[in-house]
Amino acid sequence: MMQIVQTWWPFFIAALVLGIAVAWWVFRPSRSARVIDRDAADVLDEGAAHASRNQALIDAPPAAAAQPPVVPPGVAGTGTAVAAAVEAQQTRDLQETTDEGSAAVGDADQDTPAPPAPAAEPAPEPAPAGADDLTRIKGVGRKLDELLRSLGVTGLAQIAAWTDADIDRIDAQLGRFQGRIRRDGWVEQARLLSSGDTAGYEDKFGKL
Repeated sequence: MMQIVQTWWPFFIAALVLGIAVAWWVFRPSRSARVIDRDAADVLDEGAAHASRNQALIDAPPAAAAQPPVVPPGVAGTGTAVAAAVEAQQTRDLQETTDEGSAAVGDADQDTPAPPAPAAEPAPEPAPAGADDLTRIKGVGRKLDELLRSLGVTGLAQIAAWTDADIDRIDAQLGRFQGRIRRDGWVEQARLLSSGDTAGYEDKFGKL
């Protein structure tokens, strides 16, 4: 017997390995099937849970049915009459809200002061009756004419009669126009103009 084993032992080992391989191959599908069965059971359980939640949502009463419309006091009846009364009440509430908003806007408009009107530029004061046109004097424009009239100077003869003291007194009040009286020869121009000597004026000061 030992001689047979020693002679054929490679074949015994090969048969043993083959038997182990066959056994492993036979039992492997059963384990895969059990894993697949467990996965399928989990999927079925999860689907049943989803179905249960969906059914609960279907069986729940709608939100609108849980809160019936508020029927105004003094309204009796059902159906169309109640619906009309509820709609009329909602319309009145909306109108009151709109009126309150309009009143608030009106009050805000009343509280807001109106912007002040821009101050109108004062018109030049008209020359007093009997006053001369002082702008005939070369070097006297509209601004100087208004300034001289505000100082009480309104006539050519008045300027023609100025003394050195008068010139100094008026010149000190002319601001940025100081020095113009003597530089432009106002007194001499006024003498020629007030005397009517147009030729003498134009000969010395140019055309009027």
